[in-house]
Amino acid sequence: MILVKTDAGLQVMKDRSVALSPRQRSAFILFDGKRTLADVLAATATMGVSREEIDQLLALGLLRESAVRTQSAAQIQPDTPAGHELPERPHRSSQQRYAQAYPIAIQLTSAMGLRGLRLNLAVEGASSYEQLAALAPRIREAVGPEKFLPLGLALHDA
Repeated sequence: MILVKTDAGLQVMKDRSVALSPRQRSAFILFDGKRTLADVLAATATMGVSREEIDQLLALGLLRESAVRTQSAAQIQPDTPAGHELPERPHRSSQQRYAQAYPIAIQLTSAMGLRGLRLNLAVEGASSYEQLAALAPRIREAVGPEKFLPLGLALHDA
């Protein structure tokens, strides 16, 4: 099953009008209309995200099932003549990536307390995707690869 953010869900991401747990927020960000529910649960398993937490997001109207059903690779990629490649999927713009990644980066660095103060200030000062992406290696080193995963996914197209 592929889930996508609703308009209400996008608004909640901007204004934080609904209190989401850090785990729910991390999982919520990963629902992009491309990843299946199983993919997101697998990506957030180390954080302890459960199916019940995703069901709460559905019940709140922040997520809905996509009209696009999960398809096999054979259905998605028709046979092409030798030497011809399928066009790539459209990628998110730098601004879209920044909008998704910035709240995650703030959450990760602010959770570090005083030892992450300088890094948190650097993240708060990042005003573009490029600046935030440049800080990503430092954030990964500071929080570890498991906690960094949602930020890495938000910064880069799969």
